[in-house]
Amino acid sequence: MRVVLVLLLLAALAFGIFSVVSKKMSKKKVVVDPEVVEASGNSIHTYQAKTLLEGADKDLADYNGKVLLVVNTASKCGLTPQYKSLQELHTKYAAQGLSILGFPSNDFMKQEPGTSEEIADFCQKNYGVEFDMFEKVKVKGEGQHPIYQFLTSKDLNGVQDSNVEWNFQKYLLDKNGKLVAIFNPRVTVDSEEVIQKIEELL
Repeated sequence: MRVVLVLLLLAALAFGIFSVVSKKMSKKKVVVDPEVVEASGNSIHTYQAKTLLEGADKDLADYNGKVLLVVNTASKCGLTPQYKSLQELHTKYAAQGLSILGFPSNDFMKQEPGTSEEIADFCQKNYGVEFDMFEKVKVKGEGQHPIYQFLTSKDLNGVQDSNVEWNFQKYLLDKNGKLVAIFNPRVTVDSEEVIQKIEELL
């Protein structure tokens, strides 16, 4: 009987420790300044990012009137071949008003270790990428880029909270920079659900 009680006590203690650790490991909610929320107007157009090669500030307001597909990319991932379908999507719909914005990130298993020059060279040589690419950013955790704070926080985007699950997660925004849909990394952009949603917005 004593052995059973001891085992139950140890199990309860272990569960308590696990619960505390789990809470600490859970995603921290981004603390949002009310003035930032008001300034954003729930639109990505209020943000900036640095271009991949030039490192120049690019106002996303420049995309006003364009449907946006924002994708976090990586060069050494099993999903890297999605660059091909992204470029094909760009070729097909850019003239109709779609802009694809690629944000390299090293957040997942360090699968984007390259410099800006190496990333640009890889994209061009292997996939002929012509859509807009930006400097490497953090898409989750401490140091998360403001654009990804916007995309993943309902307080900022006005639609929903989300986590960037892996490389090649897609965020679709309308011509006013409002979040419309999120597609997980394994949903390719040539799938019916993505194409249909894009065509509805164009």
